[in-house]
Amino acid sequence: MTEYSEISEKSSEKREKVRAMTVTYVVDGGLYINVTNRCTNRCDFCIRNNGDGAYGSESLWLEREPTEEEILESVWSMNPEKFGEVVFCGYGEPSVRLGVVRSVAERIKERYPEIKIRINTNGQSDLILGYDSAPLFKDVFDSVSISLNAPTAERYQEICHSIYGDKALESIINFAKNVKNYVQNVKFSLVRESLTAEEIKECYNISEECGVPLRIRDLIT
Repeated sequence: MTEYSEISEKSSEKREKVRAMTVTYVVDGGLYINVTNRCTNRCDFCIRNNGDGAYGSESLWLEREPTEEEILESVWSMNPEKFGEVVFCGYGEPSVRLGVVRSVAERIKERYPEIKIRINTNGQSDLILGYDSAPLFKDVFDSVSISLNAPTAERYQEICHSIYGDKALESIINFAKNVKNYVQNVKFSLVRESLTAEEIKECYNISEECGVPLRIRDLIT
């Protein structure tokens, strides 16, 4: 009896700890999912430079990476059918856990087939995984938002400081061209304040060449 009681107590503590971490949070009517702190970039404009939350959320810094079941427990607790969209976007780059992210997205789709699912990514999943990752986005993601952020490899590295160096931007562009064959709604984005008007014009040229629309967003403070 004592052993069972101790196990139950530990399980309860574990659940409370997961709840204490911000795995899900709400932004503009969308349910956002935070799966990792890890990122392959250190962008100058990153929300992490300003604090540990975003859009008024609690701290997004995770004590550890939640398991697939813990992520789903948090999603179900938020009644996802109330939201217009589910978005994988948190304190790190979601594609570093692409296998888990895809599996979670599949299970959300199984239960709520009408829900739209988006992933916000730095577009470096080919480099992270070491192969063409675009097919992994098929059937479960309705939208992919890719941070373009700069018109040249050198400028990208100045702003985003990727661990992949000058290879990063070329890989991002190739990923965008490939993933649009598997996902209907693919967009580039960039932060207005990070670039000159001429550089933004060059990014529009990349966007047109790839056949991927470009969204200009304002810096999050």
